[in-house]
Amino acid sequence: MPAADVRELFARLAELDPEPSTELEYTTPFELLVAVILSAQATDVGVNRATRRLYPVANTPAAILALGEDGLKPYISTIGLFNAKARNIIEACRLLLERHDGEVPRTREALEALPGVGRKTANVVLNTVFGEPAIAVDTHIFRVSNRTGLAPGKDVRAVEDALVKVVPSEFAMGAHHWLILHGRYVCKARKPDCPHCVIRDLCRFRDKTPPQ
Repeated sequence: MPAADVRELFARLAELDPEPSTELEYTTPFELLVAVILSAQATDVGVNRATRRLYPVANTPAAILALGEDGLKPYISTIGLFNAKARNIIEACRLLLERHDGEVPRTREALEALPGVGRKTANVVLNTVFGEPAIAVDTHIFRVSNRTGLAPGKDVRAVEDALVKVVPSEFAMGAHHWLILHGRYVCKARKPDCPHCVIRDLCRFRDKTPPQ
């Protein structure tokens, strides 16, 4: 996609939503970290439903560690892979207390050293909490980037690297959120809403859905 079209694409998305953010509910960096760990192969709606029960009871590394795996599981049992996620969260809490005084670290290396935290989760935290222009490529961003021709790639890392190169600097902070929201609500997997898409004329997708 030509640079002028890329700039126009993000300008239009920015006009619709000038201050985009995650739809995960959180009040502290730690709450966001736990929510993002829980969100793997789960919906934000489902995660928010679980954390609304959990966080009033335990929302710090020490408090969740005190629950233990068996105490944590009932709060997150509605989320897929909750057994593995409970194990990872408990161990992450232990490491946060041992290595970081209970604080969420600001570096990718330290974040990715926590159980259950991969590159995508680290990017979400770096972007949303610490204001870094990181782009966490999930299924929505992967689809939108390939479908539109914005940043094609065979895997999520290839798409991430391509986006880092093409996203104009003034849109770098919001790009992650704009693309996720566009994929979630407009450029949907099974039936994209092309007739109501603000970037349809810039999009390279060959099978656009026609107006009803």
